[in-house]
This record gives sequence, C-alpha cells and structure tokens, in this order.
Amino acid sequence: MRRVVVESPYRSLGGENAHYFLACCVRDCFRRGETPFSSLLYALVGCLDDDIPDEREIGIEAGFVWGALAEACVVYTNLGVTAGMKQGIERANASNQTVEYRQLDEEQWPAAPEPRCVPTAPGPRRETQVVRVRP
Repeated sequence: MRRVVVESPYRSLGGENAHYFLACCVRDCFRRGETPFSSLLYALVGCLDDDIPDEREIGIEAGFVWGALAEACVVYTNLGVTAGMKQGIERANASNQTVEYRQLDEEQWPAAPEPRCVPTAPGPRRETQVVRVRP
C-alpha cells in the first residue's frame, strides 16, 4: 500500500463536519490501496486542541515528520484549500513529494441520513453531542 498524507479542511468546517469529511477522504484513500495519515487525527481524538496555537503547531509539525515518509500528499479540494492545507502542500513541494488534488463525488461523500452521536474527547469543555454532519 502506498503511504499518503491527507490534506483536508478542519477549522473552517467545525469539528463534527470535519470528522465526517476526513472519514470520507480516508475511506477514499483505502479504496485506492493507500495507507492514509492526517495530522488532524491528533485533534479529532482529543490529544491536541486545534484552538490552542502551540498544540496546533505541534500537530502540524508531527504531521510533517510523518509526511516525510509518505509517497504523496493528497489534497481534497471539495471545500477549498485552507491556510493549513497550503502549509502541507508547500512542505510536500519543498520535499519534491508528489502532490495530488482530488474531489469526492456524491457517492464518496454522501449526506448522513440522520443526526448521529459523535463522541468528542473527554475533558471539561467536551461532551457527546448530536450533530448533523454535512455542511
């Protein structure tokens, strides 16, 4: 399987929608025979808080370290390219890494049929929420 770094939006989507969109991107990578990684996973599992600049920077740098081992940087552009995604693209270009731009179609990124419970990381500011997961 080919190792790839996934670049997709996070902050601009809001946590719940970012979970869903990233899951669709990761699923697309698996269907292509790739082993995907995204530094957003650190925020999604709650070990780093993307709203705290120092923690966001740690996550980005950790992603760059892992990304150096990847064979490509894959950028999902359905929702545009954010400043954070641009950092990943620039790092990949500087490393002469392949950058591929992709779009998910409706079949790959279906609207969630019903609201669902999305558990967020434990802690004083986080709790389980019922959310709609399509922007």
